[in-house]
Amino acid sequence: MTTMAQEAAVRQPRPAREAEIRRHELAAFLRHRREEVAHLSAVGVTWYTWLEQARDIQVSVQVLDALARTLLLDPSERAHLFQLAGAVDPTPATSCASVTPALRAVLEQLEPFPACLQNSRYDILAHNRTYGLLLCDLDAVPPEDRNCLVLCYTHDDWRSSIVHLEEVQRVMAARFRAAMAGHLAEPAWKMLLKRLRTESPQFCEAWDRHEVNTHRSKRKEFDNAYVGRLTVDHTDLWLGPRQGPRMVTYVPADDRSRQRLEKLHAIALERARD
Repeated sequence: MTTMAQEAAVRQPRPAREAEIRRHELAAFLRHRREEVAHLSAVGVTWYTWLEQARDIQVSVQVLDALARTLLLDPSERAHLFQLAGAVDPTPATSCASVTPALRAVLEQLEPFPACLQNSRYDILAHNRTYGLLLCDLDAVPPEDRNCLVLCYTHDDWRSSIVHLEEVQRVMAARFRAAMAGHLAEPAWKMLLKRLRTESPQFCEAWDRHEVNTHRSKRKEFDNAYVGRLTVDHTDLWLGPRQGPRMVTYVPADDRSRQRLEKLHAIALERARD
């Protein structure tokens, strides 16, 4: 670097210097990956070359997601890519730092009752085996699609398992609107909203009502594909400030539902052994 360039770098405001450093680190990170990435991720060779050259260009979360998928990045590398780009990963990781071994143990101990861990965006971060078969075969759903809103509006098996589906969809949209008020500028929230509006006319109708609702415990009914009708009491156990991560539990409301949940748990265990 020439003396004039060095002096110019020193005169740069700190945020600008940090942004430039991130761009160069991102460029170095990408240069060490496969040559065909530009073609496979459909971002364009010229554009990708600019990234490698640390040009001052804006990188959308959609492009970063495409790059991460094409490069087959593991969770640590994916997180590193988004961090270097100064962006928020729009999809939940298959492994989440907030899901500790202790919390996973609690989920298992709650069996045969269904339980899962969710964030305020309805991403399912972890679940026990009974929950995995409650509304659909959740293990067959790609991790990036394990979002209760997405499933409730677009997944046929999940939708058919919910009694009073229209009411549930309307309440979930209202709760999502209430939660999103604190995350309006975050790419992950905006991408989820865009996806729902694109893929579900029913969501658009519910969203355009501009209703707002907050979380509360409620009795729910499911038509499970394996054991039939279930009546359960839904409770949110907050793991931090409200509107943050929570443990969602479903406790049987009657003896018949309890017996059927025990049967569902046995089915889940048998499937896990196969």
